[in-house]
Amino acid sequence: MALPESQRLPSFLATRHFLLHFLASCSWFLPLASPQRITDPAIGTAPNQEYAHSIRLEGDIILGGLFPVHSRGGGGMPCGELKKEKGIHRLEAMMFAIDLINKDTELLPNITLGARILDTCSRDTYALEQSLTFVQALIEKDGSDVRCANGDLPIFAKPDKIVGVIGAAASSVSIMVANILRLFKIPQISYASTAPELSDNTRYDFFSRVVPPDSYQAQAMMDIVTAMGWNYVSTLASEGNYGESGVEAFVQISRETGGVCIAQSLKIPREPKTGEFDKIIIRLLETSNARAVIMFANEDDIRRILDAAKHNNQTGHFLWVGSDSWGSKISPVIGQERVAEGAVTILPKRASVDAFDRYFRSRSLSNNRRNVWFAEFWEENFGCKLGMHGKRPGSPKKCTGLEKVGRDSSYEQEGKVQFVMDAVYAMAHALHRMHRELCYGYPGLCPKMANIDGKELLSHIRAVNFNVSSMSHDPSSLRAVLPQRSAGTPVVFNENGDAPGRYDIFQYQSTNRSTREYKVIGTWTNKLHLNVEAMQWRAGDPSLPASVCSVPCRMGERKKIVKGVPCCWHCERCEGYHFQASEFSCELCPYEQRPDANRTGCQNIPIIKLEWHSPWAVIPVFISMLGIIATTFVIVTFVRYNETPIVRASGREMSYVLLTGIFLCYAITFLMIAAPDVGVCSFRRIFLGLGMCFSYAALLTKTNRIHRIFEQGKKSVSAPRFISPASQLVITFSLISVQLLGVFVWFAVDPPHTFVDYGEQRTQDPAAARGVLKCDISDLSLICSLGYSILLMVTCTVYAIKTRGVPETFNEAKPIGFTMYTTCIIWLAFIPIFFGTAQSAERMYIQTTTLTISLSLSASVSLGMLYMPKVYVIIFHPEQNIPKRKRSFKAIVTAAAMSGKLQKGGDRPNGEVKTELCESMETNTSSTKTTYVSYSNHAI
Repeated sequence: MALPESQRLPSFLATRHFLLHFLASCSWFLPLASPQRITDPAIGTAPNQEYAHSIRLEGDIILGGLFPVHSRGGGGMPCGELKKEKGIHRLEAMMFAIDLINKDTELLPNITLGARILDTCSRDTYALEQSLTFVQALIEKDGSDVRCANGDLPIFAKPDKIVGVIGAAASSVSIMVANILRLFKIPQISYASTAPELSDNTRYDFFSRVVPPDSYQAQAMMDIVTAMGWNYVSTLASEGNYGESGVEAFVQISRETGGVCIAQSLKIPREPKTGEFDKIIIRLLETSNARAVIMFANEDDIRRILDAAKHNNQTGHFLWVGSDSWGSKISPVIGQERVAEGAVTILPKRASVDAFDRYFRSRSLSNNRRNVWFAEFWEENFGCKLGMHGKRPGSPKKCTGLEKVGRDSSYEQEGKVQFVMDAVYAMAHALHRMHRELCYGYPGLCPKMANIDGKELLSHIRAVNFNVSSMSHDPSSLRAVLPQRSAGTPVVFNENGDAPGRYDIFQYQSTNRSTREYKVIGTWTNKLHLNVEAMQWRAGDPSLPASVCSVPCRMGERKKIVKGVPCCWHCERCEGYHFQASEFSCELCPYEQRPDANRTGCQNIPIIKLEWHSPWAVIPVFISMLGIIATTFVIVTFVRYNETPIVRASGREMSYVLLTGIFLCYAITFLMIAAPDVGVCSFRRIFLGLGMCFSYAALLTKTNRIHRIFEQGKKSVSAPRFISPASQLVITFSLISVQLLGVFVWFAVDPPHTFVDYGEQRTQDPAAARGVLKCDISDLSLICSLGYSILLMVTCTVYAIKTRGVPETFNEAKPIGFTMYTTCIIWLAFIPIFFGTAQSAERMYIQTTTLTISLSLSASVSLGMLYMPKVYVIIFHPEQNIPKRKRSFKAIVTAAAMSGKLQKGGDRPNGEVKTELCESMETNTSSTKTTYVSYSNHAI
């Protein structure tokens, strides 16, 4: 349960309260306590000392400063080596800004700013102890129970009252210090802390910063990753608030946007063990597709990661994206230039302060005694030793004091110098507004500002809005030495005390074969502006490298997302008649369509029909044309020799009907192959079964007549009824009318029309799919149309069997029989061929060809067996086509009946049966091979 603000840290503050009271009485507490001398009646007055752990500048208003002058110590020591840039440059920037403000006649006139600057040693716990110096003046001291070593009461020096603090640098340090300062209502402005956690105005309400938080930085880095087309990245963070909160912000944005997946999220320990960085590189290689590595790490960790990548021969594999802790610094990439090449880094927009460069280059041991760490910096910067008490006892070179910064040593302004000055000026502007409100017209500090209210000062800090570039640029004005903010952007704070997000995007590029440098490739101000063309990768290669889990699917393929990893997928091709409807789905094309070549849409299936030039049509047409020519020849021959005995004996009227049917059987081939339309479909319905109906109706009538005649002859000599030509025609056309009646009913129930059958040639390969233009004659309709004709054929076959014993001397019963047997065989073969190919892709061709050839063969059998022998005799043996003596119907029937009785099987050799009648008939007909007897004109 959270305690009220007034009750937080009670035991800690009580302990610190007592220690401060006690230590204030002892001379060895001087560095942490007051800078004033402590008097002791027994030993006299102690000499005034320099405070080796802090810098104090006198002033009417005192500002606190926290800077990482030294690095984190090891081996139990709180502080380590001196930080020349991050420490000395920054604290000198604060003192330089205070100097400018104190000389300014318009900003805080007649008021002098002072400072108390402390070293955090890059350690949050140590910084917390140091920052207690800032709250001493606010702690009520009670020394009644405290005695010095000699038993006297202590004399407490009056501590400086800190009205505001500039710092700290590291986010972890700022968080720790902010928790103390807020209890005493001391505003704090950081120049480098970017942890998103510090944007929580409910916990860090007295904290502000002139640099944007990492939430903006994380968004900018996410925009860079997105612009690069990378969707599978790893993150790497140094343990601590800065690294962990930065990565957390990046991961949160990736979850919200959904366009980038995190392959691995690794952390670098505060105290890494030997080989720890090699292990990190090996773990990053476990997801080798995630080449991009998002880094929120401190400078030391960046350098060691690059070294581990180089040691593991991974130069050029990783695509580094560094935060502002990398920025455009040279130190992380020294000796690692090749492995760092192509790194994209981000840095808050800043401008180099030329006046500070001049100021810092002019610093020397003689004119900068106020900086208690400057002597140590001097030794470190010039690699020399200052006297017996120098910090570099092993250095053989002695400092002369005449060295010059920038001449005898390298110098480059540290990147946060501008922000340090911005923070000091923001505090000064807030104090100026407060002074104008409380002490208007009063020179110097008025009584109302004797005790500055931190909460009121905070409100003025949050309200500042100044732009250095808008100030006077008169060379005589001190403001002219201040940095020009990029694009005139003002120093402002939002409701959480954050500065707006403004970044420069850098890339570490090779300029020639030997040198590399950071090049600005874009900016980010709530929106990314990236010059991708200016980017370079390995050895000047402009092609954009990939950092994706899965390569993009090709056209016609859908993504099947790997469960739990939305940036990883398998590509599945849209098979069959499916097309790619979206990135993640395939859909079935409409039935009349098929996928296009890319499978990104559908297109109409081509429509085909049986073409005249197709081999499936050429053969039936050829047979049909031969048949039509032959049929026409027979008809012409019969018409020319219409009165000859052979033609008359064949039954002229029925022969013409039969030949008409044969002609129609051949002609239907052309209708079956012609392009379907309503007219063609109508004729197909009519003539498909009509030709067979004509043929088999005529043959049935003839065989039925023969059967009745000879059956009647067995009973009596009187002729049966309805055997005249007229009667035969009536019977034949009556049978044909049934077929026509069925066709007309079909027309009425289902009018003819065409349709496209997309199922017949719907192959597994959509590219081969075709729609077949057809008449609406289904297989069932076809069977019904031909069924009646087949019934006539079967009935005719039955009668042919019954009349098989009739002597061929008297009629054509046997040729009719042979015709029907052969026809039945043809149609028995037709049925399995026609219906057995129903599932074939070539169904239309096979069925049409089978049907037309079957019709043509049926017609050819009838034509060949019934009429070709007669035509042969008529043309080549006209001597046999002459009239003979006429016999009465009674004699013909009696002779036929007797012949049937006498020709029953006997026991003679070879099964031969001979009778006297036969012998006499053979004798009578020996003069001619065949005698055609006509009974068509006998009276009934």
